[in-house]
Amino acid sequence: MSDFRQIFCQICLKEEAGSEKPCFISKLMLWDAKLHKGARKVLHELIFSSFFMEMEYKKLFAVEFVKYYKALQKEYISDDHDRVLSVTALSVQMFTVPTLARHLIEEQNVITTITETLLEVLPEYLDKNDKFNFQGYSQDKLNRVYAVIYDLRYVLVSKPTLWTDRLRERFLEGFVSFLRILTCMQGMEEIKRQIGQHIEVDPDWEAAIAIQMQLKNILLMFQEWCACDEELLLKAYSECHKAVMRCSTNGRSREKTVFHLCGHTLESRPYRVSADPVSIHLPLSRTLAGLHVRLSKTGTISRLHEFVSPEELQVELLVEYPLRCLVLVAQVAAEMWRRNGLSLISQVFYYQDVKCREEMYDKDIIMLQIGASLMDPNQFLLLILQRYELADAFKKIKPTKDQDLIKQCNVLIEEMLQILIYVVGERYVPGVSNVTKEDVIMREIIHLLCIEPMAHSAITKSLPENENNETGLENVIDKVATFKKPGVSGHGVYELKDECLKEFNMFFYHYTKTQHSKAEHTQKKRRKQENRDEALPPPPPPDFSPAFSNVVRILNCDVMMHILRTILQRAVELETHLWTEAMIQMVLHLLSLGLLEEKQQLQRSPEEEVTFDFYHKATRMGSSALNAVNVLMLLEKIKRVPQLEAQKDTINWILQMFDTVKRLREKSSLTTVTATSGSEATKGDETQSTQDKEKAERKRKAEAARLHRQKIMAQMSALQRNFIETHKLLYENTLEAQGKEDAIMEEESMSSAIDYSKIALGPKRGPSVAEKEVLTCILCQEEQEVKLESAAMVLSACVQKSTALTQNRSRILELSGDTLDPLFMHPDLPCGTHTGSCGHVMHAACWQKYFEAMQLNFRQRLHVEQIFDLENGEYLCPLCKSLCNTVIPVVPLQAQKINSEDAEAVAQILSLARWLEIIIVRISGYSVKNAKGEKQNLPAFTSKGMGNSALEFHSILSFGVQSSAKYSSSIKEMLILFATTIYRVGLKVAPNEADYRIPMMTWSTCAFTIQCIENLLETEGKPLFGSLQNRQHSGLKALVQFAAAQRTTSPQVLIQKHLIRLLGVLLPNFKVEDTPSLLEVDMFHILVGVVLSFPSLYWEDAVDLQPSSISSAYNHLYLFHLTTLAHITQIVVSSATESPTAQSSDNSEEARSAQSFCREVCQYTSGCFSQDIPGWLVWDCVRKGIMPYLRCAAIFFHYLLGVSPPEELLQVSEEGQFKALCSYLSLPTNLFLLFQEYWDTVNPLLQRWCADPVVLSCLKGKSIAIRYPRKRNSLIELPEDYSCLLNQASQFRCPRSSDDEQKHPVLCLFCGAMLCSQNTCCQELVNGEELGACTSHALQCGAGVCMFLKIRECRVVLIEGKTRGCLYPAPYLDEYGETDPGLKRGNPLHLCRERYRKLHLLWQQHCIIEEIARSQETNQIFFGFNWQLL
Repeated sequence: MSDFRQIFCQICLKEEAGSEKPCFISKLMLWDAKLHKGARKVLHELIFSSFFMEMEYKKLFAVEFVKYYKALQKEYISDDHDRVLSVTALSVQMFTVPTLARHLIEEQNVITTITETLLEVLPEYLDKNDKFNFQGYSQDKLNRVYAVIYDLRYVLVSKPTLWTDRLRERFLEGFVSFLRILTCMQGMEEIKRQIGQHIEVDPDWEAAIAIQMQLKNILLMFQEWCACDEELLLKAYSECHKAVMRCSTNGRSREKTVFHLCGHTLESRPYRVSADPVSIHLPLSRTLAGLHVRLSKTGTISRLHEFVSPEELQVELLVEYPLRCLVLVAQVAAEMWRRNGLSLISQVFYYQDVKCREEMYDKDIIMLQIGASLMDPNQFLLLILQRYELADAFKKIKPTKDQDLIKQCNVLIEEMLQILIYVVGERYVPGVSNVTKEDVIMREIIHLLCIEPMAHSAITKSLPENENNETGLENVIDKVATFKKPGVSGHGVYELKDECLKEFNMFFYHYTKTQHSKAEHTQKKRRKQENRDEALPPPPPPDFSPAFSNVVRILNCDVMMHILRTILQRAVELETHLWTEAMIQMVLHLLSLGLLEEKQQLQRSPEEEVTFDFYHKATRMGSSALNAVNVLMLLEKIKRVPQLEAQKDTINWILQMFDTVKRLREKSSLTTVTATSGSEATKGDETQSTQDKEKAERKRKAEAARLHRQKIMAQMSALQRNFIETHKLLYENTLEAQGKEDAIMEEESMSSAIDYSKIALGPKRGPSVAEKEVLTCILCQEEQEVKLESAAMVLSACVQKSTALTQNRSRILELSGDTLDPLFMHPDLPCGTHTGSCGHVMHAACWQKYFEAMQLNFRQRLHVEQIFDLENGEYLCPLCKSLCNTVIPVVPLQAQKINSEDAEAVAQILSLARWLEIIIVRISGYSVKNAKGEKQNLPAFTSKGMGNSALEFHSILSFGVQSSAKYSSSIKEMLILFATTIYRVGLKVAPNEADYRIPMMTWSTCAFTIQCIENLLETEGKPLFGSLQNRQHSGLKALVQFAAAQRTTSPQVLIQKHLIRLLGVLLPNFKVEDTPSLLEVDMFHILVGVVLSFPSLYWEDAVDLQPSSISSAYNHLYLFHLTTLAHITQIVVSSATESPTAQSSDNSEEARSAQSFCREVCQYTSGCFSQDIPGWLVWDCVRKGIMPYLRCAAIFFHYLLGVSPPEELLQVSEEGQFKALCSYLSLPTNLFLLFQEYWDTVNPLLQRWCADPVVLSCLKGKSIAIRYPRKRNSLIELPEDYSCLLNQASQFRCPRSSDDEQKHPVLCLFCGAMLCSQNTCCQELVNGEELGACTSHALQCGAGVCMFLKIRECRVVLIEGKTRGCLYPAPYLDEYGETDPGLKRGNPLHLCRERYRKLHLLWQQHCIIEEIARSQETNQIFFGFNWQLL
């Protein structure tokens, strides 16, 4: 194979003798742009499998590639295909191989080829001065040009260790060629300050900045390559200097002007940044600064004169352009360029931003340091004053009274002082001082963490990246910071180590103004907490390297002293408009730097050798005038200026430093000098005593403040105690009064008190806790008591379809409910209707006005895309902005008390058998009445107990009736509105107030919502009562009361029909068509339906009646017992195939009862049910299986009747919970006793249930029934390591697509299905609409609401319906406790269980829609996204 490959390569590379025609492979490459997509892919695979497999032929291929490089790149730039489909994309395979890159530089001059290609593809952007101007640029073309820049980066990515003459010569040739590109960029896109009128259109600035960003690392790499070889560095410096000089000729025609100050003179050509053209783009000057620093670092600067003589250097000219740029930034800060629009502000932002600053702002500061080291310090400062246009500000010229000009002048002085601080103090650059790259990164991190503790990603974003996109953070972070792990939300942060705090420099040159203020505030606050002074002096800077050692002379030159004295003098004279506190702060910082420098020099060398005399200059008088003062005297005076109270500690520190330097100069305390180190100043006796006094004063103030706080706290405690005592008495009085009232009522109505106050069902039912409910409307803020006859108050609510409890995700859901019969819920719970509320109350009238106002507002702003659908009744809650689509009317609970005598009397007569007879007769009578001769699907009745039919028909009323509750028209209107919304949303149909299914949907949503809440409480391990959130409690209470009241708005005949069908499942007497089997219904839904529809049996033609308290108590008891018996049978039948997992010899009463029951079932199923199942196992299955049903029933009856639950249900205890539930619901703890108690009545029922074909089919193993308890749904199990998911995604092949295009695999977190997202191949047509794979899957899996994980982006996507969705953080975190959206950082990711649980709760609490609405409200960028095609 290898031989064949070599022969193939030889033939492809063979050129015809004496012909200039390209070889075969070159021809193929040149044809690449003309080939179609498939042919290109084949060609590239051919090159990979042949030339790239043999190093020798890879080299020969690379030579051919470089030979035709220009032609290939020009073809690609004019092509319309992506880079991956172009042969030029192969460059990375060759240029990044170090040996191959060296060979191509030496033999093919690849650097020159690439740079010439760049110039040749951009001629259209050159102006008449041969400078780039990207106005009206094509973004697509520039993106293609970047590919050429990347190639240059690939070639330079690894520095050579061994230099040959040929390599040196070729590299220099390439460097000079690259300088031609920089020459076209030097001074490009000049701007001029707008005066008078604002610019009409912002110029295009993005392209120039983008190219600057692309070239940043290439510029750094060129400088690093040059620094590898001494000879090369000097030659490169010389070439770069010539290029800078050629670009600096303009403006030389102007006559020089002379500027005098403090006896010093500066001759310079007139130039004003505020009036003349200026450019922010100076890559040549900045490259020269970079090379100069490397000359200093390597020590080669000593030979510079051999290549560039001092006369040729012309430092003033080198400094000129970077200085102009810094002045431009200062003037923008002074708001002098406001009329130039946003483009300039954006350029200035990027100039100082981490993405560009290394080769822009930082290099300009270095160029100023080069100027300061080579120029006379006074002349350097005069040049700075002149360029900042501050010459007049420091002369004795009276300033203008124009406040804007004064403000501008002050800002410019601040900006200039800041630059002087940077020039003198910023030495953390290898070459400027003797520091390493690690030192530089450590200092950056220290200053970032001085602002606040930061996340790993935030620190990484704030650090510049090198050519390998690395910041060097990992190497040093542990030396300066400690990591603090995250909680359930948020992310881990790094906190600065205490020992690094001393490195804090308030005027760190990479701080923005905001960061500077924040860091200063944080550090002062910290020092205050530590009970230390608030002085923040600069840390001792490292020494300048020899080439930059003269920079410090600007601190003690005459012009600097004049500047410092002038500003301090203005502050002392309180000319408030001529100085600012920031200005004084900077002057103090410069003084601190001068004193630290002199102190360090004195400690290092004998006094006679130290020429730096800052102390001497600062203590010298400013002039010979009588009122002349020196800096030291001004500092003493400035301490007394009230506006500068905050700077008092800093001034004291500087005065101590003056004293220290004075003593070092005098050499009067040698021992103290020896002991002095760092920034700790040696103090004289006088200073010591002053400081002691100040310390004592500070301590006294702190003690006084502490005592004051103590006193206030004591007062507050006393007030609290007083309040509690007062209200305790009030509370006791209230309780006593209430107790007396209750006692009187009991005496009147009850002969003997009932002990069982915590029982919800039957004759022993406890009293309803009906409290007076006064609610406040969140819209009008008016209070109103909730009463039946009052205007309606409503809760904002959201009704949604849900599959949160489904036991069978493979079941196909009906997308339209036109033909759906929702009366019976399948035990799978495939899809329910959930109602949730945020708990905020409004008057119905206020809500209607609010909703109408929103509709009007929407109609007026049609062009604005809304996050809610007003057509479907959606709105945002006015208070919490939750997404809602309806309102629940707040219906008051009707308190009912049972007369114990009546209860006992009824108990004697009304047995279950008698009760059944009565309701059968009643239903029979209604059916005959309603039939009116028509043939209807009437139930067939047994003849037993018919007797006198008229008498029997009314016998149901004899156990107590009362008139039905009369609701106000407003409440009725809201009952209808809410019921219609449930019907519309739950069935996905058009609203119809008269539809017969409205009551069914009402009962269904009530039952399903309770089941969801019970499921949630169990999942979270919370007690059944007392642990619900207020919003859940209010919503559930309103929902249950609404479900009970809704019956009154529907025809009672309709309710009766529904009741007959529901009872048909439980009672053998009814033979209603389409009655499902016992195993095909959810018993809790049946329970809710029969309980809420049962009062319809009390309806009479002439009068509207409802059952009395006693009648209701028995109705509820018997309906619940019947449903419970049916559910126990369900559980026993469905567990028949269960095999025991453990052996037990339990012979308890429950086990014996269970065994006895099994025998009966076996008999009724003709032996299909096995008798061999142990009794203890059946009892265990029943006890565990019935718990969710009992818990749901307890919640339902509690909110329906208002009876307080037992204490055991207010805490989590499995054993106590079962007994308490049985007690609360009037059940024996041995549930099988219920069958024994009602055996005669239940026997025929049991026979019918067991003889059902579906039951027999299940017992024979032909079909599968739902097991109880149902499994609690959770999100799918995700792997611990994210790379497992990435592997899954890489192996994913779209079932509908044959091509190998990269797909967007997404994982459904509900069911685990892997889908192909955002691709036309998997779009489906649903009801005539094109839907993406995720959207169509969500309709079936989550009834429109779903949760997906985008594997290749590590993002969770929440979607709802076809129009809404949002992104959500994935539950995978890196070692720094952060997510990695888009996998940009590439750190290993691991599953965070707490975050995943949070996602699970978001789903189970039905808050996904709410989360989407909140996200879309705050982040409107996703409005443009077509969620329908996800």
